[in-house]
Amino acid sequence: MKKQSEMLDEYDFSKGVRGKYAQAYNEGVNIVKIDEDVTKVFPDSKSVNEALRTLMRLLAKNSKTAQSA
Repeated sequence: MKKQSEMLDEYDFSKGVRGKYAQAYNEGVNIVKIDEDVTKVFPDSKSVNEALRTLMRLLAKNSKTAQSA
């Protein structure tokens, strides 16, 4: 495999900001890739978080019900 040492013309970092996400990364932000079929139903982080919190509540409720049975 030949190592390429030059940047390709289509790479344009002229508007890039150094360290733009560094603080968030250091605070432990989790970046997760969502599959395309899921993004059709949950298009943004707010909707994903809401769905996951609902699932968490259902699991906790179901767990409490199972423990009391």
